[in-house]
Amino acid sequence: MIKEFKTFISKGNVLEMAVGLIMATYFGAIIKSLVADIIMPPIGLAMGGVDFAELKVVLQDAVAEAEGVVAVPEVAIAYGSFINTIITFVIVAFCIFLV
Repeated sequence: MIKEFKTFISKGNVLEMAVGLIMATYFGAIIKSLVADIIMPPIGLAMGGVDFAELKVVLQDAVAEAEGVVAVPEVAIAYGSFINTIITFVIVAFCIFLV
């Protein structure tokens, strides 16, 4: 059984798939940085200095104790982060379409 597993692993397809998976993971990180650090700041500036990552609808404010320690964290819908994720997805999908 071990010999069969070694034969399976040593085939080129498994190694190529592993390399492709690693490259895809880092490609996703590059695209995420591209969106967050390069594309969104000028768009936010053009829209009056809006930081999309900070856009949210607060459902419940955070509750702090007397010492300033947060007892109950804020409950919010972070739709700005969702917009960044959608833009990242569109860029990745377009790159895959080109390939």
